[in-house]
Amino acid sequence: MSNDILVITEHLDGKVADISYEMVGKAKELASAWGGQAVAVMMGNGMADQANGFDSDATLYIDHPALAEFNPEAYGRVTLALAEERSPRLIMVGNTSVGMDLAAWLSVKLGAACVAYVNGLEADGDTLVATSQIYGGKMAAECAVDGPAVVSVMAGAFPAEDGMGNTAAESVAPPASLDDLKVHFVKLIRPEAGDVDITAVEKLVAVGRGIGSEDNIELAQELAEALGAELAASRPIIDAGWLPKTRQVGKSGLTVKPKLYFMLGISGAPEHLEGMKDAELIIAVNTDPNAPIFDVAHYGVAQDLFDVAEAMLEKLE
Repeated sequence: MSNDILVITEHLDGKVADISYEMVGKAKELASAWGGQAVAVMMGNGMADQANGFDSDATLYIDHPALAEFNPEAYGRVTLALAEERSPRLIMVGNTSVGMDLAAWLSVKLGAACVAYVNGLEADGDTLVATSQIYGGKMAAECAVDGPAVVSVMAGAFPAEDGMGNTAAESVAPPASLDDLKVHFVKLIRPEAGDVDITAVEKLVAVGRGIGSEDNIELAQELAEALGAELAASRPIIDAGWLPKTRQVGKSGLTVKPKLYFMLGISGAPEHLEGMKDAELIIAVNTDPNAPIFDVAHYGVAQDLFDVAEAMLEKLE
């Protein structure tokens, strides 16, 4: 086992995902502590220029038509071959649909530990200490790993700017055959456009499970209108059919960066936090004072959301 770290980067529509830079920055810090190298790995097709944007110790760019978009079989073959060739101490992937597709499979193939929902990584001598969110973000678990590991990192866990740079990428041939794939990318299906693009508005009022029933959505809508905001929601509201999918914020929904993100009855599951962590001002209302959302909110109110919403409407009239 070497002391190197492989970072499996991600991209969509020709744009490198922020999670890639976030992981590279932390990988470089850990690799320095262990006397190894942080190696960014980009798989794609016609993306050589984008591969030069990391502040890694080294960057490998693997170009092939089968790697143009994420394909679990193709990406898995390449990553496994690289890992078997280089014997890295750590493989970092995003805690995303891409990374979660790879992490457990890789760990089994390599006989490595697998730690998911990671939002903290430190080197304690030769030991990797990973902090994970568990029970929907209500608790944190600390895992000490002495051997090789695969970790999936939460978006926003580390600063993206720490991984941005201009390390020249080395173009290498795919280390595994991609000619006999059973899985083929067909097309990217995007959700239908809704009545409003919540990613483009400056103010959002978001509702979660704590709203109680579909009838109570009307109160949240009134508050949104009074604030000059649009209505958004967490996944349980969408799954219940109370609001359309185009209003969903989170890992399986949309990523928003409004000036104001006002939450009613949202506890703060990691999947939701991934979609709104970069909002300029975050205000949370939840009856549970220990809800994880209060760890990220700039202002929090541990009160009944209906009392708060009605009091605000009175003031705004």
